Amino acid sequence: MTPQRAPIRLDSVETADQAVIITPRLTLRPLRRSDMGLIEQYAGDRRVAEMTTTIPHPLPPGATDAFVTRSLARNPGEVVWAMDASSSNLGELVGVISLDQMDRGQAEIGYWVAPVVWNTGLATEAITALIETNPLGNRQIFGKVMQDNPASARVLTNCGFDYIGDAEAFNVARGAIVQQWTYIRQMA
Repeated sequence: MTPQRAPIRLDSVETADQAVIITPRLTLRPLRRSDMGLIEQYAGDRRVAEMTTTIPHPLPPGATDAFVTRSLARNPGEVVWAMDASSSNLGELVGVISLDQMDRGQAEIGYWVAPVVWNTGLATEAITALIETNPLGNRQIFGKVMQDNPASARVLTNCGFDYIGDAEAFNVARGAIVQQWTYIRQMA
């Protein structure tokens, strides 16, 4: 049997223009390939995957690599940050937060945090930092949460989001349509 070598990555990584945002306990920074192990560990947790619409459970091979590759590409549509809590001795990656650009200066916020840091206020801290810095210059930011996830709804309301109605979406991990609450935050 001949030894195998790791494949050589040919995709470019250019995140120099992405804002790095520092809070008391977090650094919101661009993703790195070295984050893939922790992303796979935490996003692969059924409890995390089922509270998002897009993370499958179980994670198929290559899904994390594809996500990180898309995040590192210079795609103007979505900007993804790692929630890095290493300065607080909580870990290099404890969650992911993103802004998905829409029309007319609008974006949709998406986030998940690792179960080991649930109920610590890190999600609120990360969203507050994005709201305060408004790195993409949005006029409005929307957020959606599963109706069986009141903790995430509290995070949005604590960050100044207003409830605007119910919605439904297909949840890949659950393989079903789920009910959601929709929120909006008007930016100054």
